[in-house]
Amino acid sequence: MRKEYLMKVEDEKRVKQKYDNKMKILKADAERKNVPTDLYREEDGFRKEMQLQDENLIVPRNRIDDEYAMSIYREPQIALTTCRHASSRLVTFMKEIGLIFPNCTRVNRGALVVKDLVTLCQQKNYSDLIIVHEHRGEPDGIIISHMPLGPTIYFGISKPVLRHDLESRADPMSEAFPHLIFNNFTTPLGERVVTILKHLFPVPKIESKRVLTFNNEGGVIQFRHHTYQKTFHDVELNEIGPRFDLKPYQITMGVLGQKEAVKEWQLRSFINTAGKKSVL
Repeated sequence: MRKEYLMKVEDEKRVKQKYDNKMKILKADAERKNVPTDLYREEDGFRKEMQLQDENLIVPRNRIDDEYAMSIYREPQIALTTCRHASSRLVTFMKEIGLIFPNCTRVNRGALVVKDLVTLCQQKNYSDLIIVHEHRGEPDGIIISHMPLGPTIYFGISKPVLRHDLESRADPMSEAFPHLIFNNFTTPLGERVVTILKHLFPVPKIESKRVLTFNNEGGVIQFRHHTYQKTFHDVELNEIGPRFDLKPYQITMGVLGQKEAVKEWQLRSFINTAGKKSVL
């Protein structure tokens, strides 16, 4: 199945090149210019195909369509676990993460290795696997792997604040499906991250008062969790927690632990130098 998927990725590149050539022909027609010379031999074939295609068919499907093709038919089902020998603080953090995601099931890690976790998720028909990690008792990483073909995204966690560490006492956690706010994700990589994150949540009801905010600030995603209440003249926000920052550092086109998975993107030491542009 995975080899077939990788072949689709290569086919996607060829289809994208074909689509770009068709767009060059249409642009030349619109501007009343000659078709580029490198397309003379293929022009007749492209025009015959374009006559049979409408606006929806001419746009090629990509691997993201295949990865999340089933999301319109089912709600996400998430398996959540920790690294081995988790501290009590990481277990508490995992429980609070589990309250953020609807339809989330906590899995006792025990002696399970990554391969066993992935097999369990595929057998139980989970849509995603989430693993939280720690360093010296402090949560420092989270991995999200989409089943059954990927992708897998790796985040670093910084500035974690649990619910009982908030300045004001947090209200009981609402179980309503949350509304999502993604702010300042302007690059193709940012759109990719948004696609991965938004498919972890089912569609909420309009009257839901629960809001999750993902705000990109210089390549760091600030996560906040609130409920709101409308008044006559204003909107009151109440932070529920937890609160933390996420920094993506790798995306692979495969499930967790898959050695042959292609690295779609990886954060390099020179990417954020000088702060000339935002990664996300």
